[in-house]
Amino acid sequence: MQEKNDEQIQAQLARIKHRIVVMSGKGGVGKSTIAVNLAYGLALAGKKVGLLDADIHGPSVAKMTGTEGARVSGTPEGMIQPVRLHDNFHALSIAYLIDNEDSALIWRGPMKMSALKEMIENTAWGDLDYLIVDCPPGTGDEPLSVVQLLGTLDGAVIVSSAQDVAILDVRKSMDFATKLNLPVIGLVENMSYVLCPHCGKEIQLYGGEGMGKLLMDYHTELLAKLPFDTNITTSCDSGRPFIYDFGKTSSAQILQEAVQKIIAKLETGA
Repeated sequence: MQEKNDEQIQAQLARIKHRIVVMSGKGGVGKSTIAVNLAYGLALAGKKVGLLDADIHGPSVAKMTGTEGARVSGTPEGMIQPVRLHDNFHALSIAYLIDNEDSALIWRGPMKMSALKEMIENTAWGDLDYLIVDCPPGTGDEPLSVVQLLGTLDGAVIVSSAQDVAILDVRKSMDFATKLNLPVIGLVENMSYVLCPHCGKEIQLYGGEGMGKLLMDYHTELLAKLPFDTNITTSCDSGRPFIYDFGKTSSAQILQEAVQKIIAKLETGA
């Protein structure tokens, strides 16, 4: 019976062409913002996309996609039906499974791992071009379980700010990927600078050369270097896709270019 169940799980996961985890060694660098907008960007490019919020204690996908209060349904086969955002875009978060969004989930490791296992192995994603997984910060139980449960992954997108203390933690994420044989698709440097509203000049928010050294040490591509943009905050708080609503801004175009880089890497090997 277990063997048959495992076969069913593998057959279901095989319907997902590309699996990407979005990670960061440090919280507060905009990892979920990047995950949500990359997923939206892929959906806007005509891809069938699933977005899984793997942060059990601090889920934010529901807020960022304007689906607070939504609840999942079940299929006749007893599987979880993810929440529909668009015809080609569905999402799943622990926030869709609890009654009160303010409730703290005071769970130890085994309960968290059981929830993640259920969300990964018992969700009716159907045929997907991409599954984007928004992992909680760090290199602990949740990211490790996600990588192990998903099996073969195309890689990780790692998010950081240019601040040295953030890069210190991101190096641990890079080491995590190396030790698990997880390819790194590239890095996103978020909140790197602000644009002067008068002259348009870039004003760097952080000094140092930590990001450049990190990219060189790990032979990794910088997918995007994003400014601190209040429109991104506004979009996230209102549950709207920044990459679409502000699509003509330079920040959104940078994200769109990152999406195209990911598509090129995974679909054409460019």
